[in-house]
Amino acid sequence: MSTEETRLHLVPVRQKDAKAFVAEWHRHHKPPLGAVFTVGAADQHGVLRAVAIVGRPVARHFDDGQTLEVTRTATDGVRNANSLLYGAAWRAAKALGYTRLITYTQKGETGASLRAAGWAVIAQRRPRPGWSCASRPRETQGTENVARTLWEAQSADET
Repeated sequence: MSTEETRLHLVPVRQKDAKAFVAEWHRHHKPPLGAVFTVGAADQHGVLRAVAIVGRPVARHFDDGQTLEVTRTATDGVRNANSLLYGAAWRAAKALGYTRLITYTQKGETGASLRAAGWAVIAQRRPRPGWSCASRPRETQGTENVARTLWEAQSADET
């Protein structure tokens, strides 16, 4: 891309297209299996540059019918796309009647996009050895033994 500033705007994106984008651009995760909704960011030429996938929370104790989780974001490296998408995801979740939106970052990720979108850290999670156990064997995902930070979107009156 040229040195001109890239202007991004929100665009609808089909779940299958968002998953394909994640498969191509995400650094360490595969696309999630499901989604409640997806949203994209396109540049001034209409080229899709980033996506967010929002679904039911992965952790069962958060799956209360009022909470959603941003399960993936992915960009092609364009600046400010993640903060645009995190903000849009929270506005969309609230418009659908949800009262809480969460996401995680891995150790070593700064969370700058989340802070820029008005999110707050609510917990630090220690590394897990993985999800596999004798009664429920699972494939390794390559993200085992990594500490995580739990973030929550904040309403304007909470910030």
